Amino acid sequence: MTQTLAAIGVIGGGTMAEAIVRGAIRQQLVDPSSIHVGEPNAERRAYLENELGIRTYAANEDVLDVVKFLVLAVKPQVLSRVLEPLAGKCADYLILSIVAGATMKTIASGLGLDLGQSAIVRVMPNTPAQIGEGISVWTTSAGVFSEQKEMAGQLLSALGEQIYVEKESYLDMATALSGSGPAYVFMFIEALADAGVQLGFSRDVATKLAIETVRGSAMYAAQSPQHVAMLRNQVTSPGGTTAAGLFELEDGKLRATVGKAVFAAFKRAKELGEN
Repeated sequence: MTQTLAAIGVIGGGTMAEAIVRGAIRQQLVDPSSIHVGEPNAERRAYLENELGIRTYAANEDVLDVVKFLVLAVKPQVLSRVLEPLAGKCADYLILSIVAGATMKTIASGLGLDLGQSAIVRVMPNTPAQIGEGISVWTTSAGVFSEQKEMAGQLLSALGEQIYVEKESYLDMATALSGSGPAYVFMFIEALADAGVQLGFSRDVATKLAIETVRGSAMYAAQSPQHVAMLRNQVTSPGGTTAAGLFELEDGKLRATVGKAVFAAFKRAKELGEN
């Protein structure tokens, strides 16, 4: 595959930053030596360099000297502190942010940019991006032109599926649903495996059964043209074992609880953005 990105700079060297870097390398979008990561932790910098063959810097400002495409991959709680030394230095950069809750207005303000004129991409990826099976929801500021939008799309495609939305308000919704969603699924797998252990399976066997059941069911749902409710009905025989199990899930208000969890995450995402 022909490399399409000259160089990428990443501010932050954490898990999601590593996923982005690995995806770009895996899809041959950019040579590893042209990926530059700013990360204050010396041990983490050494790991990234040795593992991925990229270049790292203790000072984030040093990354700006070698790239024009910058990815912000830091925790929302430290964003303002990270942006401060970069302010006034990114006027002609394409900025892609995966910072949960941080609006494009917040990013522009922190960098001393005019949102209407700057090129900012806001993205909500999720954990499966680490193996190229994620789903990213993203949008752009008015200053992003078509070539930059294509560059951002190529990078996000290296993480898995992607959905572009016109309204930034959808990003907080995506944070609550697909961004936090893997944790909900992991908890369900854990609960399913625990139940298997209570029945008498070993922990290893119960966990394997739970994981493969969820994985296979998700793949089946993704490939089937039918609504998931129809797929559920196909498994549920009248008066059978599945019907008995589903009755207990409904009695335990599974749907309502999941809805409350997603709404709570959505509310928190908005709070992070406001703060």
